[in-house]
Amino acid sequence: MTGLPYPPRQLYYDGKVQPATSGETFVTVDPANATPLAEIHAASHADVDAAIASAERAFPSWSQTPPIQRARILQKAAQLLRERNDDIAKFETLDTGKAFSETSTVDVVTGADVLEYFANLVGGGGLNGETTQLREDAWVYTKKAPLGVCAGIGAWNYPIQIALWKSAPCLAAGNTMVYKPSEFTPLHGQTLAEIYTEAGLPAGVFNVVNGAGDVGAYLNAHPSIAKVSFTGQVSTGKKVAGTAAGGMKYVTMELGGKSPLLILPDADLEIAVDGAMMANFFSTGQVCTNGTRVFIPKGMKAAFEKRLVEKMQYIRPGPVFDLKTNFGPLVSSVHYDKVTSYIRHGIEVDKARLLYGGLEKPSGLPEDLKKGFWVQPTIFTDCTDNMTIVKEEIFGPVMSILTYDTIEEAVKRANATELGLAAGVFTKDLNLAHRIIDQLEAGITWVNSWGESPAEMSVGGWKQSGVGVENGRRGIEAWVRNKSTLVDMSGAVATVFSKL
Repeated sequence: MTGLPYPPRQLYYDGKVQPATSGETFVTVDPANATPLAEIHAASHADVDAAIASAERAFPSWSQTPPIQRARILQKAAQLLRERNDDIAKFETLDTGKAFSETSTVDVVTGADVLEYFANLVGGGGLNGETTQLREDAWVYTKKAPLGVCAGIGAWNYPIQIALWKSAPCLAAGNTMVYKPSEFTPLHGQTLAEIYTEAGLPAGVFNVVNGAGDVGAYLNAHPSIAKVSFTGQVSTGKKVAGTAAGGMKYVTMELGGKSPLLILPDADLEIAVDGAMMANFFSTGQVCTNGTRVFIPKGMKAAFEKRLVEKMQYIRPGPVFDLKTNFGPLVSSVHYDKVTSYIRHGIEVDKARLLYGGLEKPSGLPEDLKKGFWVQPTIFTDCTDNMTIVKEEIFGPVMSILTYDTIEEAVKRANATELGLAAGVFTKDLNLAHRIIDQLEAGITWVNSWGESPAEMSVGGWKQSGVGVENGRRGIEAWVRNKSTLVDMSGAVATVFSKL
């Protein structure tokens, strides 16, 4: 396809841009207006093999590079990311449809924070092992060793942030990576690879292959891959983890959620409403940790809903590069169909009461945006636990309000799901908050807040929502393996075959 506004994105391995040998391309689309942006080269299996071979060649040297030297390179990459924040954020907005007011202040910034965090962690001795004295003349020491060539499979909602969440600890620990962006949001992959190279990362340490699920499946199953880190929906994650397990690969799985937000009777109304809005409408609701099941005491329901509807005026869809805009379109036509089908189901089948929003596109959109994948932020109330919109992950800006009589009842209902990614509590009683948080079956929890996930905070799901954690001090452990060595200095080997 010719005449597209941006140049093609190719593959990246051996430290440089590489054309795909498949001869196949696909087009990435601007969700705001449904127009094509750029042509993307799709990797063949031979291309994936070449990228993995590049990573294999780089691994021996990179894994033996002193941590402090690895740290300096990654710190330089973090600096370059921050210097180019707005340019990178522009393409994140074009690719995802998220408002520039968000991508310019969140996406690149938080990714660079994670890169800097892990660089500082390994540079400061964060990969040191342990020493244990067994007896006077014997001791045990442990060493953390990198895994090898790892695969990172990204998601479409936070493209460069997720790429950095995966590559930062991977590379800091001494591994090499072959990364596949989502086919819906692939523009960042080549950019990140070029920044790593400019920062001094040796050729082959970070590589990028583009393509759809077949490319990811081939990468996942490849015998040379030591670990797979995947972010995406539960059903796909199970397949990825199953294939990886068959090859005895290490895995990190960050999957979906249907997270509960519990508002307690003493909660500050304004803070609770703000929290519920953040938990449902930030990033157009396309966040895996969304708190889409909002539990409200029956006596608080009327006041909460009244204030919530009043505050919906502050959600502003519109031209995505207008800094006043804070709500963008959904990422693709496929996802638009999925989200609107859930909204329709909520109205027609679940018979929940539509408090706000619905199936019509937001009013007041400029003419050039009306072909984009826009939905209204939508609120259902008078919901029950057995409704489809309450049980299934929608991954869009759709809030379900449920009422409860007792806190014990609310906690039990909050946990009545196969998913366990996130949960939160709003209350003035912090002692009570801690007790409830301890009872909630989720790996990421908040008190009087929602969504913040700093580099220092290890995050990961429980139950069907994932395996392992990302970020924080525990995050580096997912990218190393342990070696234990016992040293005996007594000169005598302990044996049951001693002389009688």
